[in-house]
Amino acid sequence: MAKEKIVLAYSGGLDTSVILKWLKETYDAEIIAFTADIGQKDELDGLEEKALATGASKIYIDDLRAEFAKDFINPMFQAAALYEGQYLLGTSIARPLIAKRMVEIARAEGATAIAHGATGKGNDQVRFELTAAALAPEISVIAPWRLEEFREQFPGRAEMIAYAEKHNIPVTASAAKPYSTDRNLLHISFESGMLEDPWFDPSATSNKDMFVLSVDPEDAPDQAEYIELEFAAGDCVAINGTQLSPLEVMETLNELGGKHGIGRVDMVENRFVGMKSRGVYETPGGTILFTAHRKMESLTMDRDVMHLRDSLISKYASLVYNGFWFAPERLAIQALVSESQKNVSGTVRLKLYKGNVIGAGVKSPVSLYNPDIATMEADPTKAYDQGDATGFIRLNALRLKVGSGVEQNAKK
Repeated sequence: MAKEKIVLAYSGGLDTSVILKWLKETYDAEIIAFTADIGQKDELDGLEEKALATGASKIYIDDLRAEFAKDFINPMFQAAALYEGQYLLGTSIARPLIAKRMVEIARAEGATAIAHGATGKGNDQVRFELTAAALAPEISVIAPWRLEEFREQFPGRAEMIAYAEKHNIPVTASAAKPYSTDRNLLHISFESGMLEDPWFDPSATSNKDMFVLSVDPEDAPDQAEYIELEFAAGDCVAINGTQLSPLEVMETLNELGGKHGIGRVDMVENRFVGMKSRGVYETPGGTILFTAHRKMESLTMDRDVMHLRDSLISKYASLVYNGFWFAPERLAIQALVSESQKNVSGTVRLKLYKGNVIGAGVKSPVSLYNPDIATMEADPTKAYDQGDATGFIRLNALRLKVGSGVEQNAKK
């Protein structure tokens, strides 16, 4: 009989390398490793050799960067998603794409299960598994960190390092790791280790080496840089007059933002599983794109449509953060968002300076701003009669006057 096949989300780090070997031994299964290239850069070097040397029968290393930018980052930014007012969801939005490709590989390979190295305390386990449930409910999920036998064998990092050495697993690891990172096209995150102390200051001069995508704002150029972003139906399609793909937009903005120290966030956030955690993020390109998109909307989006969409930001962001990207409610909100973006087209000019993204102008052929109507001078269009505001205010004040009268009578 052919062995059972398991598709493992594989990064080549200590955890997933140990898990690869452990799954193969424990389940007597054929392990197919999968790595999504979503912008990790040199973290992908040597992965194929590592996976095969550790015991994988094959490995998929798929370049998903273009899909990530076009079908995941862009729709999320159209929704103006911001989790708890600060987090641009860089890790969250990558997980449904990875899980989607995992189940596609599992089906193509005839695998009965997928596996991941997410811990039982984090959000990623939920994101992977909710995606799998939505797209391939017939495929089971193995989460070693939630299995008692795995945790008993590996109570700490030292035991994993010893296991890797015993089995000649080619990983580079040390017993003391100051923090963990997760990088993709949209951002890089830092957590655990020294960052578990919320009083620890990652912005201190002594910690400058921690950051990867951006210079310290204090070290950024003393001269501001102006850039222009062109939008069409809610998506950035050109920078400084050069037409770019969604992937090229993110790469270009990351370079510009990193140069000027833009996009650093240090926050304590609420995980879906119930605990608070401290995360430090670098999102240089995303911060520029988010700011530019909002400015483009301010000129071109109908007031009540904008307010309706904005009322859904918290819900939408929570859906992404909690792993419900493929849930019907997220898809329903996305349909409304897509409709709202039809006229979000034009050009935004920004000034980048020492960690700041400063608006420097916006224009659009479908602008809803009419200077003749908005002017404090005489209105040549006669579209607005200031006297009409008297009745407008009287009608809106009516319920307030009635309520106040009832309250005053009750005190007599």
